[in-house]
Order: sequence, then structure tokens, then C-alpha cells
Amino acid sequence: MKEPKRILFISQEITPYLAEETPIRLLNRQLPEYFQSHGFETRTFMPKFGEINERRNQLHEVIRLSGMNLIIEESDHPLLIKVASIQSARIQIYFIDNDDLFHRRKGVCNEKGEEYTDNDDRVIFFARGAIETVKKLRWTPDMIVCSGWMSALAPLYLKKAYGDEPFFANSKIALMIDDNEYRKPFPTKFSEKLRINGVSNTDVRSIAGFPVGYEELMRLAIDFSDAIVFSAPKVNQRLLNYAETKGKPILPYEDGELNEMCRRQWEFYQSLLETNE
Repeated sequence: MKEPKRILFISQEITPYLAEETPIRLLNRQLPEYFQSHGFETRTFMPKFGEINERRNQLHEVIRLSGMNLIIEESDHPLLIKVASIQSARIQIYFIDNDDLFHRRKGVCNEKGEEYTDNDDRVIFFARGAIETVKKLRWTPDMIVCSGWMSALAPLYLKKAYGDEPFFANSKIALMIDDNEYRKPFPTKFSEKLRINGVSNTDVRSIAGFPVGYEELMRLAIDFSDAIVFSAPKVNQRLLNYAETKGKPILPYEDGELNEMCRRQWEFYQSLLETNE
């Protein structure tokens, strides 16, 4: 009997953990359940934003997965892993947490609607934290789906820093692009700050030497992804054009019921996985 395929979701935002039910949050919530009901094993990661109520959502720390320090620009940031279950769907959500970067603050903006000045650090920490935790779980995914700009560094890290490791060498990476953009560009030194062993100057030359806006970050993510999924009706047209020049498989957005959107992605990822067999 063949073992079930494994799919890893690295998502910026998921209902019901954030107050507002936006279309992308609902989709990120529904996809793992849909794939699990169709025979996949799933794991799902999201940031542990400070607005997430741990008691109401029954989060608890996973001690055996916590404790690693991730170094960003010579600063140590302890990685905390928490988990909660969506009982109705029988799926678990893993949360990437850190007291300074996530726990004490809400989403990507403060109470005044101003984007946090260290969102660049948070992007680095979230991507690296999710990947390192999957390694600790000793769980090798066949497909990795990255949703939202906070997951945008995962394709780069997976291909360059972790690509030779058995855990990820054969994993396909799909990038989901929605219409949730950040406004305040990351500092000019972002390309230097994100580098770890395996990531060269050449790999990040497209974002080197200037502030990194949303488009530049997502182009980098497109470069290191195997396929692109557009998950909102009004995505950045320049990103759509850029993705088309890369000759990679693209799943365009089509309006419809949530279950139908999940079905289209399921068929799309199935076709990508078949090329590995």
C-alpha cells in the first residue's frame, strides 16, 4: 500500500485564529482539511501573532520542538513552537512564536495601523522557524504551499539553504499570491540580513542595494518556487506578468465556492506531484 502524500502549508493568516474572516484566511483554513479528506497528510504553520488568544484557542507550547535560537543580524531570537487543534476538521496548526517578534504584538500593524518596523525580521524568523520545525518533526513533505508575503522567503531557503537535505530535496514548492500587500519597504540591508549558509549574494542580487517593497519580495519568491497560484481576484498585475515570463505552472484565480477553489488547487498540486513520480 502506497504511503499518503504529504503537504506542508506555511500560511501568514488562518481563520479562526484572527478576528476578521477574509477570503484568504478562509481558504488557508479550508485547504488543509480538503487535502486531508482526500488522503493527504498535512501540517500547517502560521505566525503566533499577539492578537491570538491562547486560552480561547487552546494553544499550548510543544517543549520538544521549542528552544532553538535563530540568529538574525547577530541577535539571538528563541524559537517557541505552539500548537492548537481545529477539532471539527481534525487538523493541527503549529504556531511560530517569539516574545519580541510576535507574542507581544498583534498582526503586521500596530493599533494605529502602522506597519511594524521590524517586519523584515519577522519574515526571516517565520520562514526559518517553520522549516527548522519541520526538520525536528522528521516529516518530509512532497508539496510545500507558501501563502502570503510573510512566507515569501521560504522558497529561497528551501531551494538554497536546505535544498540538498533529504527532507526537502524532492519537495515541490507552490507560492500562493493574494492581494494583501505591505506598504513600508524593508530596509536596504534586508538582502544581507536574510542570508544564511547556502544563500549567496547571487541568489539575492535582485533585492540587493535598495529598500525592498512587496513586489521585489514576491518576485524573489516566484524565482525560487516551482509553481504559482493566484488566490485573489485583484492581485498585482505586474507580479502576474512577471510569473508568466518564468514559464512555470500557474493556476490563475477563478471566482467560485470555497470548496471549488480547494478542488482546483488539489488537481493542480496533483499534476505537479505526478512529475516527481
